[in-house]
Amino acid sequence: MFSLFRENIRIALNSIRTQLLRTILTILIIAIGITALVGILSAVSALENTISSDFSSMGANTFNFQRYEFTTQRQSGKEVQKINPVISYRNVKDFEDKYNFPFTQVSVSFVGTQAAEVKYENKKSDPEVMVLGVNENYIQNSGLEVSEGREFNYFDIENSTNFCVIGSDLAKAILSDVNPIGQTISVRGAKFRVIGVLKAKGSSFGNNQDLRMMIPIQKARTLFTGPNINYSLSVKTDKKDMLEGAQDDAILTFRNIRNLNPIEENDFGIERSDDLINRIGSITGYLYVAAWVISMITILGSSIALMNILFVSVTERTREIGVRKALGAKKKTIATQFFMEAIIIGQLGGILGIILGVLIGYGVSAAADFQFSTPWLAMFSAFTIAFIVAVVAGLLPAVKAAKLDPVESLRYE
Repeated sequence: MFSLFRENIRIALNSIRTQLLRTILTILIIAIGITALVGILSAVSALENTISSDFSSMGANTFNFQRYEFTTQRQSGKEVQKINPVISYRNVKDFEDKYNFPFTQVSVSFVGTQAAEVKYENKKSDPEVMVLGVNENYIQNSGLEVSEGREFNYFDIENSTNFCVIGSDLAKAILSDVNPIGQTISVRGAKFRVIGVLKAKGSSFGNNQDLRMMIPIQKARTLFTGPNINYSLSVKTDKKDMLEGAQDDAILTFRNIRNLNPIEENDFGIERSDDLINRIGSITGYLYVAAWVISMITILGSSIALMNILFVSVTERTREIGVRKALGAKKKTIATQFFMEAIIIGQLGGILGIILGVLIGYGVSAAADFQFSTPWLAMFSAFTIAFIVAVVAGLLPAVKAAKLDPVESLRYE
């Protein structure tokens, strides 16, 4: 039985070699469909991993106030779009003073600039460092960790000290030759002593999260005095089951600070990190469906092409089939030979498609700074689909070959 199976594989491989150009074209057609599936699923998975990790770093127990909601509803031309006021320093300061929900900590921050040049002795960074003014809770609320030194404490912020915490890439850029802790760096002429270096976070959508510098918020306000600065406000709860209550109390407190009456809508947005992750998940879900639809259309075409090449092969080898039947070959043996030929071609196309798809997914991830992960599900699906395509496409030609009459086949020219 095994020797017969091995002989069928050998005959199938010989047939493939004799029709090399036609076989290569069929393999390429199958590979295109598999490449589309694996490549798109790899890129979408990398996008989802990147966005989810970015938002989940804020912690599932964190919610943020912002000027507008994360998504805005499309309005008709007759409606006037509501313009919310910025979240001012007075707003966040009042919130810090009035919000006293148990087991919570409030983070206040603002971006002073995204294009600062930081200096250390005779070294200086590229003018692309983000400088943030923060309070003592910002690092924890943002899901950041300090790899060297320490975070800000209450007294650092209250006394508006000339301390700073910097990102790992900034430390490598200007403090690579020394221990960064305790060194003095300057920005816009103001000097700050480094008390901590953040653990590396990587890039997200071209934004280097490790090229930043954090200073006490009051000190930042003296250096960066632009008009209408929009402050960021976030609240983190120590107990997850108290998140809903903390959020409701925070909304009520902020509405009072904004002087909104009970019938007025919120003139601010509030978002939880897990809500954002769920929204991103729903968006990527549509992308997954689109990937499968595109791939299935392409794979349908490749299965038709594979079936066509096998029908042509049966026709061209009619005389050979007659000789084999005359020598005692059974219908099952003839059908198995063509069936194996279809499976080999299908799997070769699947392997090529997987390799190309993974390379495309990796290339897209590298170009867009996404977190690439090996798409095992997509690869398994591709192998399965390639096998199913081979079975479906090879079934009818194999049955046709098995049913050929040996006498008529021998007469075929």
